[in-house]
Amino acid sequence: ENLPPTRDNDVKIQVRACALSWMDTKLLSEIKLKKELLPVGREISGVVLEVGRKVTFFQPDDEVVGILPLDSEESGVCEVILVHEHYLVRKPEKVCWVEAAGTIRDGVRAYTALHYLSQVSPGKTVLVMDGASPFGTIAIQLAQHRGAKVISTAYSLEDKQYLERLRPPVAQVIDVSNGKLDVAESCLEETGGLGVDIVLDAGVKLYNAEDESTSKSQLLPHKHDIITLLGVGGHWITTEKNLQLDPPDSYSLFLKGATVSFLNDEIWNLSNIQQGKYLYILLTVTLNTSDLLFHFRPQLDEPIPLYEAKVSMEIVQKNQARKRQVIQF
Repeated sequence: ENLPPTRDNDVKIQVRACALSWMDTKLLSEIKLKKELLPVGREISGVVLEVGRKVTFFQPDDEVVGILPLDSEESGVCEVILVHEHYLVRKPEKVCWVEAAGTIRDGVRAYTALHYLSQVSPGKTVLVMDGASPFGTIAIQLAQHRGAKVISTAYSLEDKQYLERLRPPVAQVIDVSNGKLDVAESCLEETGGLGVDIVLDAGVKLYNAEDESTSKSQLLPHKHDIITLLGVGGHWITTEKNLQLDPPDSYSLFLKGATVSFLNDEIWNLSNIQQGKYLYILLTVTLNTSDLLFHFRPQLDEPIPLYEAKVSMEIVQKNQARKRQVIQF
């Protein structure tokens, strides 16, 4: 309500759309003091109202999109906010506000996984777990655009039907909802026994009994399955924070010359030394949201009015939203 004066490198933005993403409260508490209240909604798109005297990238009336930093004191669920210019890029005119805000984070994650952690290229085979999720959908599209062959898993009949409708088509959709299909066996069969080059998981099955009890964890592959289906020189990109590899697991990976990388898209904000790469990724994602030859088709829910933001954020934080939730102003 009472914004501070615009500092030298700040950009004042009238927010038009803000996407809601799951908040890693543990990570936030580890990198800074715990707060009683945490601002929510970090992926924003909007119009520049005013710029600080040292801002060189933007001018008033420019349309922008970006992700607020982890230590942001402000929430994107505001009509007007101040953002440092180095967290924003220009939004193409053809891209609507909701699509811009709803694609930016999944685009950054996909580029981080497929370019900086695994170097996807033509002819490679990529396995995307839970391909019907917002992140999985963007990862599939990016891998296909780079000439890779994509295999994906589906957690329900609706997910399977959605993945089968994608164009260009996915090479194989493995429906794991009924427990009858084995992911490792299906991938090895699809690749002629060679295994896949890149695996993007959506979590792996843990030993912890309380984790195993949830219905979703029952659908997750075991770490041995992923190691089995990895090809020689393969890359396993994991979102599992607490992954534990035993000596036999490590030896199997050693024999294959395979690597395990952890996908944490917040690394770009945790170290300013990578700021140039980060801005390049943001710009590439926004351009690919509008490109006529190749553009991202995100998995978005219907735009949410501001008065429903609280309920939507609760659903997101419980990991119960199957589509990206975006608030439209």
